[in-house]
Amino acid sequence: MGNHLQISVSLVLCIFIQSSACGQGVGTEPFGRNLGATEERKPLQKPEIRFLLFKDESDRLGCQLRPQHPETLQECGFNSSHPLVMIIHGWSGSESATVGKDSDNDSQVDGLLETWIWKIVGALKSRQSQPVNVGLVDWISLAYQHYAIAVRNTRVVGQEVAALLLWLEESMKFSRSKVHLIGYSLGAHVSGFAGSSMGGKRKIGRITGLDPAGPMFEGTSPNERLSPDDANFVDAIHTFTREHMGLSVGIKQPIAHYDFYPNGGSFQPGCHFLELYKHIAEHGLNAITQTIKCAHERSVHLFIDSLQHSNLQNTGFQCSNMDSFSQGLCLNCKKGRCNSLGYDIRRDRPRKSKTLFLITRAQSPFKVYHYQFKIQFINQMEKPIEPTFTMTLLGTKEEIKKIPITLGEGITSNKTYSLLITLDKDIGELIMLKFKWENSAVWANVWNTVQTIMLWDTEPHYAGLILKTIWVKAGETQQRMTFCPDNVDDLQLHPTQEKVFVKCDLKSKD
Repeated sequence: MGNHLQISVSLVLCIFIQSSACGQGVGTEPFGRNLGATEERKPLQKPEIRFLLFKDESDRLGCQLRPQHPETLQECGFNSSHPLVMIIHGWSGSESATVGKDSDNDSQVDGLLETWIWKIVGALKSRQSQPVNVGLVDWISLAYQHYAIAVRNTRVVGQEVAALLLWLEESMKFSRSKVHLIGYSLGAHVSGFAGSSMGGKRKIGRITGLDPAGPMFEGTSPNERLSPDDANFVDAIHTFTREHMGLSVGIKQPIAHYDFYPNGGSFQPGCHFLELYKHIAEHGLNAITQTIKCAHERSVHLFIDSLQHSNLQNTGFQCSNMDSFSQGLCLNCKKGRCNSLGYDIRRDRPRKSKTLFLITRAQSPFKVYHYQFKIQFINQMEKPIEPTFTMTLLGTKEEIKKIPITLGEGITSNKTYSLLITLDKDIGELIMLKFKWENSAVWANVWNTVQTIMLWDTEPHYAGLILKTIWVKAGETQQRMTFCPDNVDDLQLHPTQEKVFVKCDLKSKD
């Protein structure tokens, strides 16, 4: 079944880019290089772009700002003392776009999107403590094209956005440093072109790329895509970088000052193809597209989540790769190695771009709590063993029972294993843990055999596992803790047995 699903994803990606280069490594080609002969002769379309401003969180129509028409600023309620946040949608595969038009149906800005735009508008406008102007760049007529043509149009749209911002700067003395562009998919690169088209030494304040589009941008030079040079601060959230036939919907390479890769960035929890059957019931023939949309659009919902749950900010941790992160080796926040994902990110400009990883839940609120556990085993049996363990954590607020523990390799004679454990709940300060060797028929037989052999030997022998020390580091609080067996006279761990560990004064293991 996996191969069939992989083929399905690849076919959708081919439809997604709709160019003759499908399956031919389009990522490194410049704009227009991959177009078919007919499309290549097609001139760039005349810009058909609208700039809408939203007055409150329930506004779904928007008020159109017209450059060189200053009266529209007053009509639309533009407040020059507040920052400006402009949302920029991506490629569209639908003719049913009704942005800014009265409709009984939910407005559809992007063929792969439906209602997220109103959620982000509402979330931004509802933050009364930080009032902002919220606008939308509606380039639907240029986005509803074959993907390769829409890609070419991103530069044109970016230049039009820059023209709007320059007009605001000239007519209202509105500083470009107060501008925040939020671009999804192709819209992320539109934002980059807007920033690079501003001219002068000063840059716009911030650009946020929400799973910036990959096809025809992956591997290109910084001036052909979103890059850290396009604004004073650039952050990006990568949620669908899984490759099929050399293509990925979202760009994989780092392109910002801070690049976040939730769950590794390749795919997202809750978006598995097992959900395909549910999507077929809801969306019919569009089910595969809806399933792919899930991971790509997760970037948007993570950003919205940061606005709606400001008390549950997701923390990203700088790491070289997901394998190291999965071992809990990257929960160090010293020297700015951690940052909050989303709207309230710490806006410093590192000398070198930082790649951050984190784990999330499958739904909002997405926050989890990251812990590194280092467990020291002594295996007194002759061969490596691979038992199954569970752990129960008791904190000052909550207790989490029977967390499965996967070491990923057999336990050898004397070794310390490091692993990452994430919790959906805030358990408070960890005060006690229980470690259990879960029973299985295989291990019960092995253990009984070992004990039988030992009975025939006159010398005292000890066989099994000794679990001496567990070191814990909490990623969100940076607290380090050491746990030792509650009963120091009985250190051996046998199948079905559970050991209690309590805090001790041993020096924490780095």
